[in-house]
Amino acid sequence: MVLPVPDYSCKLTIHIFRNFHRRSCRNTSPLCTQQSARLSRDNYPPQPPATIALMLAPKESLIRAAIVLLVIILASQILASPSANAQAKTQSGAQKEAPYKEEPPDVPDTIAVPAGQEVVLFAHATGSQIYTCQSAADGKFAWALKAPEAELHDRKDKIIGTHSAGPTWKLKDGSEVTGKAVAHVDSLGGESVPWLLVNAVGHAGKGLLTTVTTIQRVRTHGGMPPDDVCDAAHVNTESKSSYSADYYFYAPAKGSDEKK
Repeated sequence: MVLPVPDYSCKLTIHIFRNFHRRSCRNTSPLCTQQSARLSRDNYPPQPPATIALMLAPKESLIRAAIVLLVIILASQILASPSANAQAKTQSGAQKEAPYKEEPPDVPDTIAVPAGQEVVLFAHATGSQIYTCQSAADGKFAWALKAPEAELHDRKDKIIGTHSAGPTWKLKDGSEVTGKAVAHVDSLGGESVPWLLVNAVGHAGKGLLTTVTTIQRVRTHGGMPPDDVCDAAHVNTESKSSYSADYYFYAPAKGSDEKK
């Protein structure tokens, strides 16, 4: 004996495959055929929920839907990529147009730079302070500073110039400045050469140092006179003392009333 197809099963079949209800109900019970004819006359009932339709959809349809979704995602990424690249280039260009601005160091008022000047160059020096044994007017002997001998490095530790007798600072761009110390304070701890305020007294070449008017020497380490014997038997003897220091070079600020 053949049992009739349950009413709810036939309805679900017709809901999902409404365009093929006759074929779906073919070879089923007479009850299913009758309900299919009635639903056709009523212009088909509403479609079932999307989740049920998706679960019962043919495998080929699911594959096509997945491919379409993948194409949409890839297309959105491709369209967004030029915009992201343009934004990155804009930010990079802005960074290049706005180079890092060096700020002056915190120093005692004694070696503070006059108002209206700004830092145009920072350099870290590593090298030696050269001393010679000399006799003083009172007949005593002592080590006297002869000249500095150091390399100048930028913030990335690249060598950009030299520091030598004068005192003179010379850059690889061909510019140089010679100065004269006008003020000093003891270094932190008092075991290194002092911090200095230096006024520019001469220039040569053209470059970053061309407009420099003031120089500060700060954060010194080492460079003090040697403990070697200095007497009549050692007159004019030279001795090098290792040191390092930071130099800040100042020029009139843009828009200031000082001469440039």
